[in-house]
Amino acid sequence: MSTLTAGMPGETFGARLARVVEERGRLCVGIDPHAALLASWGLPDSAAGVREFGLRVVEASAGTAGIVKPQIGFFERHGSAGFAALEDVLAAARAAELLVIADVKRGDVGSSVDAYGQAWLTPGSPFEADAMTAVAYQGVGSLDGVLAQASTHGKGVFVLAATSNPEATDVQTARVQSGPQQGRTVAAATVAELQARRTESSAAAPLDEFGVVVGATVDLGSYGLTPEDLARTPILAPGFGHQGASFAELPTLFGPALPAVIASASRSILSAGPDGLAAAVSSAVAEVDAACRA
Repeated sequence: MSTLTAGMPGETFGARLARVVEERGRLCVGIDPHAALLASWGLPDSAAGVREFGLRVVEASAGTAGIVKPQIGFFERHGSAGFAALEDVLAAARAAELLVIADVKRGDVGSSVDAYGQAWLTPGSPFEADAMTAVAYQGVGSLDGVLAQASTHGKGVFVLAATSNPEATDVQTARVQSGPQQGRTVAAATVAELQARRTESSAAAPLDEFGVVVGATVDLGSYGLTPEDLARTPILAPGFGHQGASFAELPTLFGPALPAVIASASRSILSAGPDGLAAAVSSAVAEVDAACRA
């Protein structure tokens, strides 16, 4: 079991995340075996190919970066063999003392959403990760079962709040019509509702156990958010590199919320290929560190 990422009894995900960031920085390396990337790496577009791809990313990240994020869809498209490959990649990442965020974007209600939490957040599960991404289209309350499981096991959940894809803008900037969050945008209400679920243990930690996904390319104000709103709330921020945001912009983009940010990059690192991957990870870690110290 990892000595860096494994939680101590009663330790929250926020405490674990803060420790990983302090020791290895806030870069998150995406594990996204696109068909085009597999081809450029000389790997087959098959379960064996995505397994090899994932294991190479883990190897290149181990000891340099602190966090990886497998995008589950690229494994799922290969059926049961793809899921078996994913199990190997997840196990290797945790054994390499990397904090693993499973990018699954699951959302549902009742026993169905509880089952998703059991799959991705239960210690010893074949798909065990340190955190998962989730969708609260049915309301943040629909995820209460998953959030409870996360708290029980010292795991994390990142709920989509302000994503960079333009199709999401109308929904995420819409105003809540009733209830305690009335008048807020859906994005701001999501943040507020997660913060309201802060436990006593979480409040004592440097960061909360429940976080949000906020794209690095979005204008926070347009979503009814400010950096101050996001303080202490872990922020999974995709969009660096290929999507247009630069690591140098981190302090400007997130300001006082910067200590809670995980800067996620995929294609800009993975496109270096298997031979240049380790150097690309190391360079990205250094860029993020320099930006955060500026």
